[in-house]
Amino acid sequence: MPAPRPASPDGPENPFAAFGLTAGPGTDDFWAAAAPVSVPADDGGWVTLFVRRGGPAVIEFESWSEPVPLARWGDTDCWYAEVRMPARLRVTYRFLTDDGSYADPLNPVGAGGDRSIAATPDAPPQPHWPAVGADDVLPLPRTRIRWASERLGGRRTVRVHPAGGGGPVVLLLDGDDWLHLHPAMTAFDSAVAAGDVPPVTLVFLPAKDRQAEFGCRPELWEAVRDELLPLVAESGVPADLDRLVVAGQSLGGLSAVYAALEFPDLVSRVACQSGSFWWTPQASSLPDPLGGAVGGTIAARLRERPAPAGLRIAFDLGEHETRMRPHCELVETLAEKAGATVRTSRSAADHDRAGWRQALLRDVAWALG
Repeated sequence: MPAPRPASPDGPENPFAAFGLTAGPGTDDFWAAAAPVSVPADDGGWVTLFVRRGGPAVIEFESWSEPVPLARWGDTDCWYAEVRMPARLRVTYRFLTDDGSYADPLNPVGAGGDRSIAATPDAPPQPHWPAVGADDVLPLPRTRIRWASERLGGRRTVRVHPAGGGGPVVLLLDGDDWLHLHPAMTAFDSAVAAGDVPPVTLVFLPAKDRQAEFGCRPELWEAVRDELLPLVAESGVPADLDRLVVAGQSLGGLSAVYAALEFPDLVSRVACQSGSFWWTPQASSLPDPLGGAVGGTIAARLRERPAPAGLRIAFDLGEHETRMRPHCELVETLAEKAGATVRTSRSAADHDRAGWRQALLRDVAWALG
């Protein structure tokens, strides 16, 4: 990936003019116009300007690059960095300071209280996902289920929302992220109203221990089948349990595909974004977990026997996920050879939920046929 670099304030020229900020750095007019902005780079990518008012800080990007320190402009309160970005990138970031982490107050697109989302001008639009600021409180589904699982242990709150009046169940793994960081309830409502997704019943399943629950182990899916889905059926929300889509990202994507292979009577439709197909029982103890057998446990399973009849899997991967690519591409190929109906796509992102979220809507619709 292109290496990000901080700009230097040395030199007589105002570096901000190239980004359309012509007012004096640090003045009220400057701050009134300031926001993250990208201009074309010589290599075909982009240079994005980030500015912050205050003191020293570092920009931390999710998965995509090393942190980038901000440089100060003269003796003003303006701190900034020019960051080289590749074509087609949407990325989550935050400012780290000595006293905490913060969203970018100059960016109206946020992800939770302390993160923001930047997108290069050529990144595809995400029409159903509203811009959410750091101080905005996302709406929550009215229906909640208190689930005390005997198989998994502990208690958790599962939210249920009938988008468009309800329909087939869409089980969203890492459900709290889709409730509190990315407004999936609002996005699905919008997509259903536009006719891009059929009416569905969203079930937001939070994880208590992702490493333990999302590995290739049966306990989670036994608990979903025998404990959670009966509670959904009793919740009073319209829900077609016979047409279930499981949507998962990263380890959640791994778990969703595992469920489809090992619990075919429960799961036959999957929306998988950047599945962690490097996973094996021993991978987490390796110095480089992604350096083991390509495709991991799932690839080995797909080589052993055919895919269950009727299996539909939509695979999506970030365009900039270079190390994940061999694992994901092998599983995509093996799943299709094993007889599954497969759809593959690439999102303008690295390993980042901000880039996967439009694929989530599209791939749920495709999985339902």
